[in-house]
Amino acid sequence: MSKKEIIRTIYLYLFSLVGLVLVVIGSVRAVNLGLKTYIFKNADRVIIYPEMPRPVTKDEALRQAQGVEVEASEEEQEKFKKEQADYQRQEARSRREREITDAIAMIVVGAPLFFYHWKLVQRDR
Repeated sequence: MSKKEIIRTIYLYLFSLVGLVLVVIGSVRAVNLGLKTYIFKNADRVIIYPEMPRPVTKDEALRQAQGVEVEASEEEQEKFKKEQADYQRQEARSRREREITDAIAMIVVGAPLFFYHWKLVQRDR
């Protein structure tokens, strides 16, 4: 075997391996996302400690300065909880969409890369 043939063989095997790795990683990520979405639904649930960010009125600030604890009204608390739940749902959906697009991109790039180079390896044998 000449030096040129050895380099070509190494190149073909290397890029076949890279393509195969991309396909495997993309497939694993897609299966992982499917499992999280349909079977283990709490796997990517984000739990955030609820805080009540709201402006403090002058009267409340004065009462806080005097050591009196001021709490948000029931209506404000419910509104905040609803907003927080909506945000969590939107964030989870956005994260899933990013994951699946990454996985599909890996498969779309890796599959032709692998099959093309592997076909060349098989033809040379």
